[in-house]
Amino acid sequence: MARKIPLRRCVATGEQLPKKELIRVVRNKEGEVFVDPTGKMNGRGAYLKCSKEAIDLARKKGVLDKSLEIHVPESIYEELMKYAKQ
Repeated sequence: MARKIPLRRCVATGEQLPKKELIRVVRNKEGEVFVDPTGKMNGRGAYLKCSKEAIDLARKKGVLDKSLEIHVPESIYEELMKYAKQ
């Protein structure tokens, strides 16, 4: 039997995609925000499609700020862009 592929919803585009195609951004208990390429860090997570368009959209709409309930620094978006270029 084929294994079930875990799906997650991109907070920017609203698309449901396999977890491997998304990048996770995490806010921990201390209120720090990280890009989580492993998808296993503790904390509140939000998933973004690994594309420049989705990251730009998230930045414009402020969807990461809303879903993580904290202001996401510009450095996080820059780090996400590096992943999108790979």
